[in-house]
This record gives sequence, structure tokens and C-alpha cells, in this order.
Amino acid sequence: MRFIQIIEYKTSRIDEFNALLDRWVEKNAGRSLATRAVHARDRDNANVYLNIVEFPSYEQAMENSSRPETAEFAEQVKALCDGPPTFRNLDLVKEHDVQS
Repeated sequence: MRFIQIIEYKTSRIDEFNALLDRWVEKNAGRSLATRAVHARDRDNANVYLNIVEFPSYEQAMENSSRPETAEFAEQVKALCDGPPTFRNLDLVKEHDVQS
């Protein structure tokens, strides 16, 4: 079953965060267990952002979380955030392609 993790965080240092994220994506190109990732800004809450990451399964997401490079990235992100992130762990139950 596909798995989606949403990581919500608040930062006033988004340019630094984006640079860190870009470096991490480049460094891990071809080795990522994720199949899709989206970085979004909450229009209604200042400085609130979400990373929405999809994996083939929960198990692969947990394998990704246990990687040393992921732990290192998380520590670097933590230093740029205004508080701890909030995680939502979702099993994909149903999906619709709604394009005409």
C-alpha cells in the first residue's frame, strides 16, 4: 500500500531551508526511496510550509527515515525551523485522476 508522509513546519528562514533541501535532493539523486515529493507554503499561515512525500510503502518510508543521511538532513532542518515539525503518516486508501 502506498504511503504518504506530510511534514508541517514553521520557518522564517525559508531561503536557507530551500537551499538545504535542494542540496539534499541533488546529493541523493538516484538513491531516494520516495516516488514523489512536494514542497508547499500555507497561504493562510505565515511562515508555515509542508513537505508532502510519497513512498511505495510504509516500510520503505521507515527505511528512508533510518538512513544516516536522512537523520543528518533532519538535524540541519531542525536548526532552521521555529519549533518542532508535525508529522502525519497516511496510508493511501484511494486515488482519483480528476483531469478532464
